Amino acid sequence: MSVEENKAIVRRLIEEMDRGNWDSFEELCSPDYLAHYPGSPTPLTREEQKEAAKASYAGFPDFHHTIHDVIGEDDKVVFRMTDRGTHKGEFQGIAPTGRGVEFGAIGIFRIAGGKIAETWLEADLLGLMQQLGAIPTPGQG
Repeated sequence: MSVEENKAIVRRLIEEMDRGNWDSFEELCSPDYLAHYPGSPTPLTREEQKEAAKASYAGFPDFHHTIHDVIGEDDKVVFRMTDRGTHKGEFQGIAPTGRGVEFGAIGIFRIAGGKIAETWLEADLLGLMQQLGAIPTPGQG
C-alpha cells in the first residue's frame, strides 16, 4: 500500500471512533493488533483497545480529535492531534465534573496488509487529570 493509503486508513479509524462506530476496529485493525501505552506493562489487544476507547467516550460523550499533522513513511503513519471533550460520565474512577478538557496526543501507527497492526500512543494525561481536578496544577494548594 502507498503512504497515502496508509494515512487514509489511520484517519478513517480516528474519524470512525469519533462517530462511535466501534465495528471499525475489526475492519481497520488486524486481528493481532497491539496498542502500546507509556507505563503499561503489556500492550493492549485489539479488543482491549476498543474497550478502552469506548470507556473514554463514555466519560466524554462529545470527545473528538482534531488532527493537525499527518506524516507517513514506509509502513508508519504519525498523527499529532488535539483531543477535546466534556467530562459528563465516570472516567478512570473520577465522577463527572462537567469540565471541558483539551490535551495533545501523538500516535504512531504501523500498517501491515492494509490494516493497522500496531500503535504507540502518547497523550498529555497529566494535563487531562489536572483539568479534571484529580491532580493539582503547579501553584495550587
